[in-house]
Amino acid sequence: MTTPDTSTRTTSTISTADLVDEHGDALQSVSTQFASYGGRRSFHGPARTLRSYEDNLLLKELIASEGHGGVLVVDGGGSLRCAMLGDNMARQAMQNGWAGFVVTGAVRDRDELARLDIGVKALGTNPRRSYKNGTGVVDDAVTIGDVVIRPGAHVYCDGDGILVEP
Repeated sequence: MTTPDTSTRTTSTISTADLVDEHGDALQSVSTQFASYGGRRSFHGPARTLRSYEDNLLLKELIASEGHGGVLVVDGGGSLRCAMLGDNMARQAMQNGWAGFVVTGAVRDRDELARLDIGVKALGTNPRRSYKNGTGVVDDAVTIGDVVIRPGAHVYCDGDGILVEP
């Protein structure tokens, strides 16, 4: 599938429901339910992936790189025991050109994240920091719900959910 043409739309007007209506089964819908925490409710871009359990050191390194409008998809194993992302990391990601995050885990600094112009989808919140050991795998396929997300796949997020090009 070719990525749906969204060039005539602004980031805030991308609608996952409209994309499904236009492209049907050419897009996969993530069934896992996420909450929105960032100030940008609708965002999209090519995926960079990370699989790491309760350790965000590799995520910090990815955030420090140029984002080019990408979406960081973080498979945190569903852990809500500590946050993989907080306001300082999200602010740096925003400044480095990342469009947003999808985190199968927790985030922190909810109120500050809501004031930042970056998308953040996560399972929940927890004020506890994660470990900083550098464990994990970058740019490998991750599975969220029943959808496999590969690096470079286009990810679309809004209040209705998350779509991924297969």
